[in-house]
Amino acid sequence: MTHSEELYARALRVAPGGVHSPVRAFRSVGGTPLFMSGGAGARLRDVDGREYLDFCMAFGPLILGHGNEAVRSAVTEALGRGWSLGTAEPYSLELGEFICSRIPWVQNLRFVNSGTEAVMSALRVARAATGRSKILKFEGCYHGHADAMLLRAGSGLADAPLPDSAGLGAEAVRETLVAPLDDEPALEALFAAHGREIAAAIIEPLPANYGLLPQRPAFLATLARLARQHGALLILDEVISGFRVGFQGYAPLVGIEPDLVTYGKIIGGGFPVGAYGGRRELMQLVAPVGPVYQAGTLSANPVAMCAGLATLQQLADGTLYAQLEARAARLERALRALPALSVQRVGSIFWLCLGGSAGSVVRTPKQYPAGCVQRYTAMYHPLLARGIYLAPSAFEVGFLSAAHDDADIDLLCAALAATAQ
Repeated sequence: MTHSEELYARALRVAPGGVHSPVRAFRSVGGTPLFMSGGAGARLRDVDGREYLDFCMAFGPLILGHGNEAVRSAVTEALGRGWSLGTAEPYSLELGEFICSRIPWVQNLRFVNSGTEAVMSALRVARAATGRSKILKFEGCYHGHADAMLLRAGSGLADAPLPDSAGLGAEAVRETLVAPLDDEPALEALFAAHGREIAAAIIEPLPANYGLLPQRPAFLATLARLARQHGALLILDEVISGFRVGFQGYAPLVGIEPDLVTYGKIIGGGFPVGAYGGRRELMQLVAPVGPVYQAGTLSANPVAMCAGLATLQQLADGTLYAQLEARAARLERALRALPALSVQRVGSIFWLCLGGSAGSVVRTPKQYPAGCVQRYTAMYHPLLARGIYLAPSAFEVGFLSAAHDDADIDLLCAALAATAQ
């Protein structure tokens, strides 16, 4: 028995499924989940001493790789000053100023502890601002695990035996409208029927929790137009795409400015963090200035704030984005030459869409190639045996980091060429 297997047997006695987030349990790919002891650069090491080339990168936050020295230094200094203060402090101010001064549609923001919290709070602001109750979301977009957002979502639910989570309140279900992605006529019809009731439309502008499903700019423009036409707010969930596909996220790439935006992952440099922000008049509805209550004992934790600032400072001039784009393009070119693989990529995010046809773009869950899950499962453990770590689900995306080099890209491509069927 490996040390991972021993730890997993113990973990099953104290945690549901032995894990603290469902996809970590390896249910989608089978086998025993690996227990990792640490990481450095582009590599992870498990408790049995094996090393893996990591293309999961903690599901996205580690755009600089594991153990980035500038982030480590900022965190070490923060720990020396005190790791939880529970007061106003200068560290969230510095990070907030850094973001607000560089993203025009973020005039105010509030730090929280997760993307789920950020989304939940942004929806509350939207309902308060509009006096309406219904929320429009899209099939295949994941916005965390607040009740209203678990209807036809992605992420861990993509492999769940049921389409939605158990335990959802009837009101949350009743007040949530779900539209298909990439379908302007359906969107027009939904707004025609419910436009006066919709407080906000929320969407991942680059859905990346149910595979990578790039949306046409025309579709997103239609959504923005209909939301404004009917007096609903537009919320862009950029928890994954924010600071990942560019410093300002996906919004400027498609020419859209949201009313509210949610962030997470990269803005904490790998520490627990989330944020929601937007137009000043909307954010001024949040307590203590306005009537929308939201609070958190650990919100704007000084260690996370310092880690986030040290991360964003390395990204702000665009140099690393250019390097990531070059490496990701190299990966895409190599994978497109493999007959058994189809790859979808935006910036440093990629998705192995096994069984897809060359030249086609999957934009909705209904377009997934037949057998893609089974193909991914079949190659997952052979890849592990070759020292390649991908997310343990066919519906999770992969990430490159600044710590990956061309040799790492070539190793991944060689392993995929040997294992993909």
